[in-house]
Amino acid sequence: MNLPAPLHGSSLILGTLALSLATFMNVLDSSIANVSLPAIAGDLGVSPVQGTWVITSFGVANAISVPLTGWLTRRFGAVRLFTTSVLLFVLASWLCGFAHSLEMLVACRVLQGLVAGPMIPLSQTLLLSSYPREKAGTALALWGVTTLVAPVVGPLLGGWITDNISWPWIFYINVPVGLFAAFLTWTIYHKRETPTAKLPIDGVGLALLVIWVGAMQLMLDKGKELDWFASGEIQILAVTAVVGFLFFLIWELYNEHPVVDLRLFAGRNFAVGAGTLSVAYGLFFGNVVLLPLWLQQWMGYTATDAGMALAPVGLLAILLSPVVGKNVSRFDPRAMGTFAFVMFAVVLIMRSNFTTQTDFATIMVPTILQGAALAFFFIPLTTLTLAGVSQDRLPAAAGLSNFVRITAGAMGTSIATTLWENRAALHHQHMVENLGQGSTVAAEAVARMTSGGMSVEQAWAQINRQIDQQAFTRAADDIFLVSAVLFLVLIAFIWMTRRPPKLVAAAVDAGGAH
Repeated sequence: MNLPAPLHGSSLILGTLALSLATFMNVLDSSIANVSLPAIAGDLGVSPVQGTWVITSFGVANAISVPLTGWLTRRFGAVRLFTTSVLLFVLASWLCGFAHSLEMLVACRVLQGLVAGPMIPLSQTLLLSSYPREKAGTALALWGVTTLVAPVVGPLLGGWITDNISWPWIFYINVPVGLFAAFLTWTIYHKRETPTAKLPIDGVGLALLVIWVGAMQLMLDKGKELDWFASGEIQILAVTAVVGFLFFLIWELYNEHPVVDLRLFAGRNFAVGAGTLSVAYGLFFGNVVLLPLWLQQWMGYTATDAGMALAPVGLLAILLSPVVGKNVSRFDPRAMGTFAFVMFAVVLIMRSNFTTQTDFATIMVPTILQGAALAFFFIPLTTLTLAGVSQDRLPAAAGLSNFVRITAGAMGTSIATTLWENRAALHHQHMVENLGQGSTVAAEAVARMTSGGMSVEQAWAQINRQIDQQAFTRAADDIFLVSAVLFLVLIAFIWMTRRPPKLVAAAVDAGGAH
């Protein structure tokens, strides 16, 4: 197959801009909603924990569609598929802004996640075809910057829009950006379409994938609300997830054209690397969602302030990622991954000492340091995961690795928020036991407040609010500390992989910080 000639001049600049804008919009949408969750939940009349479905629904749907990218590209062509994905993403974003209930918003986010799947890998493919082979590193560096800047801009932009306009606009801003990116992409690339062919699709495998992943995520999202396995609905979801997964496993292993090539897990590096990367990403993402929830619900932060506290995570990541990318073939990526996990642990140990008196500057320090951990996280771990995978199986391996990682991120969010509420209830109970109606301290506090003009009921409500603030802060500290310990445990798994040969680093074009 003859590859199209590289682009030149304004076509190259505009093509890079179009693909970068689409990638930026996609990655932005995975982080922009984090600081807006309390506002979204309040507006739709649900709890902030239920509001996290807005994030997990997008993640799960996105994970399911990523493995289909290869088949869809061969069936419809890379340019046509990419442009269609961007336009459908714009439509889904517009519908998200119009949502008047949690159910409608989650449904629109599922649609958004499904159509977003092909955008990231295809933006890389089209970008690499635009540059001469010797400039491939430059192309990927430009692409990488957009995926790292978006998580910085996301919380800031999301917070500002939520506070100054209204939360639906965090989705509406995708409309002009997406339409412009789609128009530019089609104008520049439509004559560079990739060959197409009618290929069989594993419909049964895809259906089973949707069933077991969907059932598992619903179970995790609704478990707390329905009292877990005391609920018949949760029991049915659990059985569906387990049975669906087992049937999926058997079907995919014996199907001639599987939607997910599970045989890749036969390789030690892929199995251990993908597993470690996914568990670590689940821990990271769960904590990323938890922090703004705690800041806004219990520390009195506005969405803008919470965004400011989260935004610096990208600063060191942007500075250090090019350095890591250049040196990952020179140094042992296992050592680099170890450094990342140690840094994550340090960051989380610092956060586990947060109290209700912790100031903004103290909260920001570990966020800045986390950027260094991120820089040493994705590139070395993806290098280890894809080491030993043959060139023809690389797209399938990258797709499967991303599927497992994104699914783990959604699971991490659900588990972190559920554990947070459970631990808070436990801390609240312990504190209330020491502060009963007969407590002298409580009586004095009530007397002070009633003398200031409050009713007895208002005084007790104020005390209860302060106890809740302490309980949820201690619960967040518990999760930060346990996550730190788990990161240190994961270091052992990094060293179960084999050090890859130096050439493998060049194959790392599908991990991404998305």
